[in-house]
Amino acid sequence: MFVYDEIFDVVVIGGGHAGCEAALASARLGAKTLLITQNLDTIAQMSCNPSIGGIAKGQIVREIDALGGAMGKVTDAAAVHYHMLNTGKGEAVWSPRVQCDKKIYQYTYKHFLELQSNLHIIQDEAKNLVLSDNAVTAVDTLRQTRYRTKTVIVTPGTFMKGTVHIGKLMLEGGRYNDVASNFLSASLKDCGIKIGRMKTGTPMRINGRTVDFSKFTPQPSDNPYTPMSVFNRPQDREFLQCYITRTTDKTAEVLKEHMLESALYSGNIHSIGPRYCPSIEDKAVKFPQNKHHPLFLEPEGLNTEEYYIQGFSTSLPEYVQYELLKSVPGLEKAQIVRAGYAIEYDYADPTCLKASLEVKNISGLFFAGQINGTTGYEEAGGQGIMAGINAALKVQGKEPFVLRRDEAYIGVLIDDLITKGVNEPYRMFTSRAEYRIILRTDNADLRLSGYGLKLGSLPASYAQGFEAYKAAVAKLIKDENAPIEESALSPWSLASARNTAAVHRKYAGYLERNLKEAKALANADKIVIPEGFDVAAVKGILIESSQKLAKIRPSTLGQAGRIPGITPADLQLIAIHIEKYRREKNGIKA
Repeated sequence: MFVYDEIFDVVVIGGGHAGCEAALASARLGAKTLLITQNLDTIAQMSCNPSIGGIAKGQIVREIDALGGAMGKVTDAAAVHYHMLNTGKGEAVWSPRVQCDKKIYQYTYKHFLELQSNLHIIQDEAKNLVLSDNAVTAVDTLRQTRYRTKTVIVTPGTFMKGTVHIGKLMLEGGRYNDVASNFLSASLKDCGIKIGRMKTGTPMRINGRTVDFSKFTPQPSDNPYTPMSVFNRPQDREFLQCYITRTTDKTAEVLKEHMLESALYSGNIHSIGPRYCPSIEDKAVKFPQNKHHPLFLEPEGLNTEEYYIQGFSTSLPEYVQYELLKSVPGLEKAQIVRAGYAIEYDYADPTCLKASLEVKNISGLFFAGQINGTTGYEEAGGQGIMAGINAALKVQGKEPFVLRRDEAYIGVLIDDLITKGVNEPYRMFTSRAEYRIILRTDNADLRLSGYGLKLGSLPASYAQGFEAYKAAVAKLIKDENAPIEESALSPWSLASARNTAAVHRKYAGYLERNLKEAKALANADKIVIPEGFDVAAVKGILIESSQKLAKIRPSTLGQAGRIPGITPADLQLIAIHIEKYRREKNGIKA
């Protein structure tokens, strides 16, 4: 085996959305970072829909952006269609969604990585983790190379023992035509990680030349539009059109006739798919009263006629997929260029993680993305930037960076994963965030850019503009006509400051109440459960509570309280015993 001569601070396994953000973040913090990916030409590939953002997902992208991540900037570079969702409701739940040119997106992200100092990229496949004294020390690859490292971030997406399903056809693959990673799961199991199986899917892609668009309702881009990154300004650009239609009674008949040919209902697939992004077969079975499901035709790029059909995800045989297309007005003559399919893959139980995304029992090992049971580019990117930051901080001997539920959707996401675990692919929604009035798209920078500047994930050159922007928003909240020197805010804009101040004034009463509740949450999360204190052994708590506490092993009293089934009485007893334990450790008599 060839042992690479350098020792890395951070090795990132996987070049998807989680891996890209992780590698960029750790390198920005000064950590010598290596990204290992099976294929340099599929870095940050949009394996499913060609869009970034959506309900709650757009908020996550803005948070990644505020911390210095790349996803928002890359999205704007590749954008072909902008749309702000939920504008019929209050600004607290407005969510940006952007259609992208898939290839521009992919290669822009790749270029970001190539330009990043402290970051080395290699095309190879991670095969095995090397441990010493329950700490990760190296990664061995398929090409028999050992990369020594102080920390590892595992971000394999759907590639760990991936199996593609089209009807009865079963193929190994992390995506159709991309080889699966068949060794890493076994290595993780050897490390004592609990591994399970999950499923997701994707629809057929069709040639737009064969579509009768006159039978669809067009959805033009927002124009003027709001960029995904707060650091970008609107520009004159070429926009493409999206289209909407619905399935028909004939579609329902085709599905009923061929249901048992679906991999999902033939018995070939045993794992659970995403509840909120079901296949068309799932919709037919679970919502039989609704025969007319919405379909969205989304362009895949500026220089292709390929269209993605959102809402038509399927694992039916290819000939049945043609029958489904014929059942929809406008798609009667549509030609499939890529068949829809389902994919099963291995994931790890996220309750094995600390809030920093480090594995509890293995020092220096971090997980991010779909390995933690999530679905979606945005959820993956949010975990990736946090894992990258925390891996770098660990190498530097600093305290981990953890976002609370009242500070970011990313905080809600990670807290849900490590506290509640998953039994189906996790997708973020605004309804999951109890402080969503605080966690808006317009104020992600005010919430998080201060952290980014302090950590070093956001360039120090932004510091002066950020302080001026904060001061401007505060002035405008008190007086909407306050004079502001716009040039001092760069790269922030005065229009953004005015908008955020107006939204703040609108929600003032609700915000005050939310902030009081958030303060109580923060206080509970400040009560750290000491090392060596067996929270599950506290006398007087319920047996069920004891079992859950033993599994999750919460790090704070606040996290313990968010475990389903833990009662206020349990928490009161735990708090009393924590204080007693501390006093005894410090030799203080009761």
